[in-house]
Amino acid sequence: MNEAVTIAKVVKDFKKSLPGCKVYVYDNNSTDDTITIAKKAGAIVGAELRAGKGNVIRRMFSQIEADIYVMVDGDDTYDAKQAPELIKTLKNEAADMVVAARVGASEKHERAGHAFGNRIFNVIYNLLFGREFSDIFSGYRAFSRRFVKSFPALSAGFEIETELAVHASQLRLPVAEIPFLYKDRPEGSESKLSTFRDGLRILKTIIVLLKEYKPLYFFGFFGICGIILSLLLAIPVFVEFAKNGEVTKIPTATLCTGIMVISMLTITAGVVLDSIRRFRAEVRRLFYNIAS
Repeated sequence: MNEAVTIAKVVKDFKKSLPGCKVYVYDNNSTDDTITIAKKAGAIVGAELRAGKGNVIRRMFSQIEADIYVMVDGDDTYDAKQAPELIKTLKNEAADMVVAARVGASEKHERAGHAFGNRIFNVIYNLLFGREFSDIFSGYRAFSRRFVKSFPALSAGFEIETELAVHASQLRLPVAEIPFLYKDRPEGSESKLSTFRDGLRILKTIIVLLKEYKPLYFFGFFGICGIILSLLLAIPVFVEFAKNGEVTKIPTATLCTGIMVISMLTITAGVVLDSIRRFRAEVRRLFYNIAS
């Protein structure tokens, strides 16, 4: 969206670095000359009217046919000369996704809020889903055809990059990461990322994905917290019963019982949903295996 300042250089650089490749540029409601400039530079131009990076990626993945895909942002912050290294790693390691982990992005090139958020979300992701990635928000990646054609792409905005990582982690797909240099945006080019708005959307996505992909952890956490709360509230009731042989704190006892019942039901729901999650993972794995 509105990358007229950079898009021609990005297209030409990748055509030069990957001779014979097809370069697709997907426009997301640009109001400048991005489309015209991209066509003049030799790109095949597509369009996605619904705003958001996730919507664009879903459109690209469904329409483009290839054996190897290299995806990059149109802002000229990634070096096209390093694209052959991504493809080489993808082929040599039989990987389904290779991520260009940005070197220096947190310290030098990003706004302070972006840098802090990037570090925090990477820590959260690693704690919840695994430690395959050090930069889950990189916009420079290579994919196999099987990954692209089996990826559901449900997110609408920048949170799509989290979904890409979770998809690979949950299906235990072979992935790799390569440290790449990250450049400043050229003068006159502005970031479309909103620190707080997109940060909240990404956090929401992580919570939703945790519920979808690890329901036993998600519901189990709340269930165990409820059990602990119920037992703590019940201590005075138990003490009173031990001393007097009777319970006069009826409201407290009722509350404790209710919290305990709800907590046990929550854990049960987590167990049931975890079984469903395993079945869904098997189905996704089958789609991955037959994609060619």
